[in-house]
Amino acid sequence: MKAATELHYTPNALAQNFVRRRSGNLGVILPLLPKVHLFSKYYFAEILSGIGQAANERGYDLLLMFAGADENKDYLRLFDARKVDALILLGRREIPEDRASLTALVEHKHPFCLIGQRFTGLQTDTVDADHITGSYEMVRHLIESGRRRIAFINGPMEYSNSEDRLAGYKAALADNGIDYDINLIFEGNFSRKSGYELASTIASIHDRIDAVFATNDRMALGLIQGLNEIGISYKDLTVVGYDNADIAQFCNPPLTTVEVPLFEMGQLATNKLLDRMSGGLLGESFHEKLPTRLVVRSTNI
Repeated sequence: MKAATELHYTPNALAQNFVRRRSGNLGVILPLLPKVHLFSKYYFAEILSGIGQAANERGYDLLLMFAGADENKDYLRLFDARKVDALILLGRREIPEDRASLTALVEHKHPFCLIGQRFTGLQTDTVDADHITGSYEMVRHLIESGRRRIAFINGPMEYSNSEDRLAGYKAALADNGIDYDINLIFEGNFSRKSGYELASTIASIHDRIDAVFATNDRMALGLIQGLNEIGISYKDLTVVGYDNADIAQFCNPPLTTVEVPLFEMGQLATNKLLDRMSGGLLGESFHEKLPTRLVVRSTNI
């Protein structure tokens, strides 16, 4: 110890992890989306910030990787090569390729956690927000404010959180004696562009609705922009969003939305996963759902 002090010796972390048969890396798999600046997206940026903070506090480094829709998703090789000790996966979808890759991880008993997605029939660790309640509270708020013909712009149904938001929408309508109308249901892809492109469709049924609930803020703002160009303002049609992204408070008027604890989801997934990996979490898979919060901003609603 004296010699180490005099020589300013610093232990080699890579060598230590090699002896322990660990990499010291927590892998994070992100979707590869063409022409999309992923780190500028509030959803991913907030979750990654939560993951990064928790990993740092636990002495882990992050290894960020991107998986495209058409790429080989053999995540086993990351464990076999000891590049990662555990995986957190974002943006997974209910498609055969994703299900097959996750099934392989389950069968080999590798530690991993899904954020924002679940796969029925697979015993996986998951962390998400309570989107059923979040969607329900938004629709109930609209109804209590006098809106009863509420159009709904959802994300792709390959995502389980899209299923949950639709379930919350339906439940709120039913509890308030309003019939569900499939003709008021539309699908975007969570991008601002998809909301913008739906503006003409929404404008064509403008006389039959009094509100639009878009299931993320980017689609809501794209829709607002498109409607404004057509000549329909917020005074003519109420538009609300979901996620409570930074941009929601800066539009005019500020967007009423639902706050999703994305940062906390990233933190929780990381801590629970590392607990499981270290043997501190035994038993069945964990399925955590954090509460959402309705954020009412617009004087119009």
